[in-house]
Amino acid sequence: MRRLPAAVLAVLLAVTMSGCKVMQRISDGAYRNAVTDGVVDELGEQGIELRERPDCRSPGRETDAEVRVGCTALTTTGEPVTVEGVVHDADTERPRESYVVSVGGREVLRKSCLGLGCEHPNG
Repeated sequence: MRRLPAAVLAVLLAVTMSGCKVMQRISDGAYRNAVTDGVVDELGEQGIELRERPDCRSPGRETDAEVRVGCTALTTTGEPVTVEGVVHDADTERPRESYVVSVGGREVLRKSCLGLGCEHPNG
């Protein structure tokens, strides 16, 4: 199944721009889920299996233009996994995403999108 993180981000943007705080939280949750799915897919493609889905959290926003996410997980061999993601210009039609994934302190991935449906393979 192909994932389309950009589609989820479009929902995030549309709801964020509506100004509704309850919907904004739901959108943040949808974004975190999309990042989680993308990380699982990307690491799986590299043969890195996780014990369970990453735990992703978003700090509070100061503006609608920037959205951040941070995730943690463990591989099946016990190595720590960290994910740092940011979307700049999130309140525009052309947001810019950036993700860095590290396993055991080693950077294993740096991309501008995540997941099997990712159209831009390099960050």
